[in-house]
Amino acid sequence: MSDQQKVIVVTGGAQGIGQCIAEEFRKAGANVCVIDKQQGNHFVGDLANKQVLEEFAKDVIEKYGHVDCLINNALPLMKGITECSYEEFQYALNVGVTAPFYLAKLFAPHFSKGAAIVNISSSRDRMSQPQTESYTAAKGGIAALTHALAVSLAGKVRVNSISPGWINTAGTVLEGPDAVQQPAGRVGHPMDIANMVLYLCSDKAGFITGENICIDGGMTRQMIYHGDNGWTLNL
Repeated sequence: MSDQQKVIVVTGGAQGIGQCIAEEFRKAGANVCVIDKQQGNHFVGDLANKQVLEEFAKDVIEKYGHVDCLINNALPLMKGITECSYEEFQYALNVGVTAPFYLAKLFAPHFSKGAAIVNISSSRDRMSQPQTESYTAAKGGIAALTHALAVSLAGKVRVNSISPGWINTAGTVLEGPDAVQQPAGRVGHPMDIANMVLYLCSDKAGFITGENICIDGGMTRQMIYHGDNGWTLNL
């Protein structure tokens, strides 16, 4: 980041993982443009709204003229098949898949040389809990969108995604079974994701594109069977 002042766009950057990502880029000296539904000193708007996306992209380009990194982080709605309506499911996809696609399209003529897109997916792109269909579908969609964009934007923009596992955004330390169950021995925190985002946006990751990197403390690699290694299913 030191060779020039980069322009970084972060969606859902007012809280949680997105806020941490935005803060780390600011520490590195970048100009950071945040869009979030939450009120604050950033562009306030709903990513499910096409007009909002167009106004936001226009605002960024009018201010800076180019974009170096686009971080699609905004959180889709999580509801399951029992309660999720058609409209709610569509809303989740609009925020989680359509908005990242459309922002990439809007910024495509304005990405600088060596630009990067990082999409925040989830370990739920490959595993599920009950009643999470809207969120899981959106996260699976953005993981697939990642390699499609990487091919379409080849030679212009590197595109990768990150699939976080359990990331505690409350700032507390979780101990006991919550930590011990994870092969890494702890629950994740936002810096685990922010560090990878900054790496993927740097020249050090210049040969990485179309990839999904799962940062979940090893949870998705752990086989769990009733009666094995102390695991029991309580019916």
